[in-house]
Amino acid sequence: MSAISKLAFVIALLAAAPAGSQPAADIDSYYSDLRDLYQDLHRNPELAFQEVQTAAKLAARLRTLGFEVTTGVGRTGIVGLLKNGAGPVVMLRTELDALPVAEKTGAPFASTVVTKNLAGATVPVMHACGHDLHMTAWMGTARWMAEHRQQWHGTLMLVGQPAEESTSGAEAMLQDGLFERFPRPAYVIGLHDDDTMPAGTIGFHPGPFRALSISPAVTLYGRGGHGAMPYNTIDPVVMAARTVTALQTIVSRENNPMDPIVLTIGSIHGGTQANIIPDEVTLGLNIRTYSEETQARVLAAVARIIKAEAAASGAPREPSMRIPESGHIVVNDPALTRRVAAALQKAIGTQTVVEMPAKMTSEDFAEYGRAGVPAVLLHIGAVNAGKLADARRTGIPVPAPHSPEWLPDLEPTLKAAVRGETVVLLDLFNNK
Repeated sequence: MSAISKLAFVIALLAAAPAGSQPAADIDSYYSDLRDLYQDLHRNPELAFQEVQTAAKLAARLRTLGFEVTTGVGRTGIVGLLKNGAGPVVMLRTELDALPVAEKTGAPFASTVVTKNLAGATVPVMHACGHDLHMTAWMGTARWMAEHRQQWHGTLMLVGQPAEESTSGAEAMLQDGLFERFPRPAYVIGLHDDDTMPAGTIGFHPGPFRALSISPAVTLYGRGGHGAMPYNTIDPVVMAARTVTALQTIVSRENNPMDPIVLTIGSIHGGTQANIIPDEVTLGLNIRTYSEETQARVLAAVARIIKAEAAASGAPREPSMRIPESGHIVVNDPALTRRVAAALQKAIGTQTVVEMPAKMTSEDFAEYGRAGVPAVLLHIGAVNAGKLADARRTGIPVPAPHSPEWLPDLEPTLKAAVRGETVVLLDLFNNK
């Protein structure tokens, strides 16, 4: 066989290879650049609706790959379009924002950022939920798709969404015309890191997957005074302590355990110094359920208990409860979930792509499905397999998202995330 004939034979083999069979080697070659991007994003986090530099970095990279980029969507979000002939529009979403958490990972690229949040409070900032990993994988996928346009046809829509942690960024982008100013996608895909699976394992779950969440603020009112004379006061700190304990009975004594509820008091604010009894204390609650009916029942129970505790303490006025707008349940479109899971299992393997249980965590990714577009949120294991095995053996959990020690096992997680996103996109673009 001549050299020309051999070359033609190799080209024919590559052309005949199934879509999605080639990404792994390319992704390996991207890793050094992606690692640097990840560390830069991790070192320089920004809070919800403040992701100006983060968005600028990603927008610049997308432009170099040939994407049409629009910034400032939903305040600080970005949209990148890569048009590649006739075919479906497929949206891949990442989040941009970080959390008000002081990092304790000890990583050489750890965040030391301290800034003011939108309320004016000074807070530390960290990518404690893995959005830096999500953005980096999203960018690796963008590069692969741009460099391999011959393998797919359609329009790739990359969305960098702000303010996921405040569950308001998706709605902000939709209200700013995400599905009107830009092509309406046929499918929406998202990927989130996970502390329950070994690094590189991809998890899927058809149907209801992530809980709806609401975060009321409760203020208890007392009568302040000198710490040496508590008998002249009505102490809202003691009132708050009793209230925190009483609220736990909603889950333990008022709820059917087959109907999951999580009720967390994540913050208590009151007082200025040790020898002054304050006038009021504010509790920050978070309530997670899988139905609006259960959520309403829990809120009613909270209102009943806080009023009773205030009355029992002789409070001068009833407590107040500010109830913000609730988030929504993430429902993975069952047919789309089964389709992408089958494509992933075929390309990567059934041992690495597994069905996982629903979670009580929440996500404003729900809004895209609620807007009428079939959507699926996948999870990617991000914990070293050995450390996860040790945790299961000892019963001591590994750090998880929202922990100041959360740091994904980068290389296997990132490579698998890019590979997984690429496989899913190729399947959605190429299979009718």
